[in-house]
Amino acid sequence: MELLHLRYFVAVAQELNFSTAARRLHMAASPLSRRIKDLEQELGHRLFDRDTHHVKLTRAGSALLPIARGVLEQVDSIGWRLDEAVRPRRATLLLGVPTGIHPDVRERMDALAERAGDRFEIKRWPGGTERLVDAVCDGRLALTLARLPVAGDPALEQLPVMSERLGAVVPGDLFAGRESIALAELSELAYAGSPSAVTNAYFRGLDRQLHELGIRKRVELGGATFEGVAEIVAGGLAFSISMLDERSPIRNHLLGNVALLPFSDFHPRLETGLLWRRDRARGGDLEEVVAHRPRGLRGAAGGVRRPVPRPEPRVRTVAMAMPLCPSFSLGGRCS
Repeated sequence: MELLHLRYFVAVAQELNFSTAARRLHMAASPLSRRIKDLEQELGHRLFDRDTHHVKLTRAGSALLPIARGVLEQVDSIGWRLDEAVRPRRATLLLGVPTGIHPDVRERMDALAERAGDRFEIKRWPGGTERLVDAVCDGRLALTLARLPVAGDPALEQLPVMSERLGAVVPGDLFAGRESIALAELSELAYAGSPSAVTNAYFRGLDRQLHELGIRKRVELGGATFEGVAEIVAGGLAFSISMLDERSPIRNHLLGNVALLPFSDFHPRLETGLLWRRDRARGGDLEEVVAHRPRGLRGAAGGVRRPVPRPEPRVRTVAMAMPLCPSFSLGGRCS
């Protein structure tokens, strides 16, 4: 048995869907299914009951899951524990940052870096939410900002940071002079989702919700950027959804014949959180980070508000106030 077999098993057990687990593992579903069968044969137990529509854990699979998680958690902690044992006095902290983070959060990250400069050098690492969360799980990143919800390892803890109101990005000439828009008015346009590089669980759920509410047309843009999405919208072929706040960096990608309007009958919000590994916070190298209970983050103009903390699937939520104020001090490592 190899550690990869356990990682494959845990991924399928968390997702209960071979295709979704395979995407998360950056592999095809067919070889993933074969690896699971190899593990079942080696252990002498069937781990999943599966048919064409559903996957669920067997009794043996449910018993193996906490064991496998514990083994992987111990293995994944080897790197940072060793680094912690031999690290120099001034350590480097890698903090993941997804695309389009609100400037209020960036200002507080700058303040954190300045205040922690005597002991820690804070480096930001860009990426999509799912890859950043994976990097925290395996120890390559100390912490990450992430778009919620995330379906990650239960060894993760999270702290809600910010909630941003979303609106409709529509062709400007079709909706000139409008101050808001009803979702039903968009039913004849195709929905253009976020670029694939930044698509995450929230936007996949938003896509399903729009379908249930009558928005059935879709346009697939492949590897398009935010500018590519804006081009499709400006041409009158589609609409998209983005942050309403005028200070959001995503608004820099909007084109001339594009309007951003609040919905009158639909109220989507994009939540952002700070995530870290629990074992690194309790007696580990990040203990100083999560021990502080910083003052709340004030709501910004244009629809940014302080969110109400709520549990997310398979990720433990810590009851703290909002982070990233100037009094919030950091500790960490660089793998």
